Amino acid sequence: MKKLILILSLVITTTAIAQDAYSKGMQAAFSHWKGGNSTEASNIFERISAAELDNWLPYYYVAQINTIASFGEQDAEKLKLQLNKAQDFIALAGASSPNNPEIIVLQAMVHTAWIAFDGAAYGMTLSGKVAVLYAKALQLAPENPRVVFSKAEWDMGSAKYFGKDTSPYCSDVVRSLELFATFKPESKFHPTWGKERAEQVLAACN
Repeated sequence: MKKLILILSLVITTTAIAQDAYSKGMQAAFSHWKGGNSTEASNIFERISAAELDNWLPYYYVAQINTIASFGEQDAEKLKLQLNKAQDFIALAGASSPNNPEIIVLQAMVHTAWIAFDGAAYGMTLSGKVAVLYAKALQLAPENPRVVFSKAEWDMGSAKYFGKDTSPYCSDVVRSLELFATFKPESKFHPTWGKERAEQVLAACN
């Protein structure tokens, strides 16, 4: 009995230490990211992912950092490296958490970054995929504010590209902000981004 208690105590202690290391690492990564050092943040998330193989969040943030950095990037080689890395980590995140709407939205963003870089080269092949991804994410999580807003912003961009009225999608942006107001992430490390961007888009609508 004493041996069993000792084993259980060791397991609990080891788990607590691992969780504490995970929390400290994630907090450090977010601190670097908030401070403008996205490269170091990505490196920390990547190291965490090597120790947290079944946790989709570190993979997700490596992919997100590299995706965000790709919008506006003019160097084709740098863009390719960033988006290929993002794609690799999205695949790892998806393997850990299949049919996750947050990951699906990020995949759509990767495709969008390629389109933004060269619409003539990637628009025809990737635009349809983006629309399908957002439709799938919305079906899985109609109350997720990032899903609702990201789809609305994509729809507005598509309408603008084809010279159509974008105002019908403003109500979707309003809806996303209503959802942001009540959305509760599963943990302090789960995605919460999007509200400020939604407010900017709504201001442009008005």
